Amino acid sequence: MKLPVQLVAGSVLFGAFLVVACLSLVWTPFPVTELDIAAKLQAPGNGHWLGTDHLGRDMTSMLMAGARTSIAVALVAVGIGIILGVPLGLAAAARRGSLLDEVIMRANDLIFAFPSLVIAILITAVFGPSAVNAILAIGIFNVPVFARVARGAALSIWQREFILAARVAGKGPALISAEHILPNIANLLVVQGTIQFSMGILAEAGLSYVGLGAQPPTPSWGRMLADAQTFFYSDPRLAILPGLCIVMTVLGLNLMGDGLRDLLDPRLRRAVR
Repeated sequence: MKLPVQLVAGSVLFGAFLVVACLSLVWTPFPVTELDIAAKLQAPGNGHWLGTDHLGRDMTSMLMAGARTSIAVALVAVGIGIILGVPLGLAAAARRGSLLDEVIMRANDLIFAFPSLVIAILITAVFGPSAVNAILAIGIFNVPVFARVARGAALSIWQREFILAARVAGKGPALISAEHILPNIANLLVVQGTIQFSMGILAEAGLSYVGLGAQPPTPSWGRMLADAQTFFYSDPRLAILPGLCIVMTVLGLNLMGDGLRDLLDPRLRRAVR
């Protein structure tokens, strides 16, 4: 089977950042928290591949560690959305029109009324700004997204003949959802997961930019952008580099999502052939 070009390109692009993030766990060219004021705002060279920032920290090391923070926050947040949202969506679809369905969907509407930034402000007002609270804010916002996707896809599957056969065989709604519904909507959930992953990286960068995400000395692309705005005209490199990292990572994930959709959707797969 020929893989879609978008999937290959996106996987290579995102895979490169994922490798860098994993590498930063064990090695960076310089210690991430090491300050060298005498070497601040140095141009690339002299051992610093991408130069130094306004505190003399190595930009390459900061970008590597920032990739780790952004990917980890987005990954855990998407995991929260899947773990909580998918079962809720399946339960709502299994009890369509019931009180349970109404409660779940109206709760989803309530969460949708508050963007992740507003949820983050509410959480940090109580617990203080941190990467963990950013994960909670983004994860909470992801729950209704996956619940709606799971419910909408499951409703169409519940009308199929093999579901009727499963009911006749004595299987209950929970067992049918686990054995028959979930495998048939897994492709949609995978595609939605890549989309939410890219949005999670953007959300983490935005929250860190306004001071509600990862706190110093933990590196973050969004925090690097916030720190660089004072030096944008004197040294735009400080803002361009983390900005490019965010753009390229999100681009890679979006290309992966498009490619997975083409690969996993039977109708699109036949069209490609």
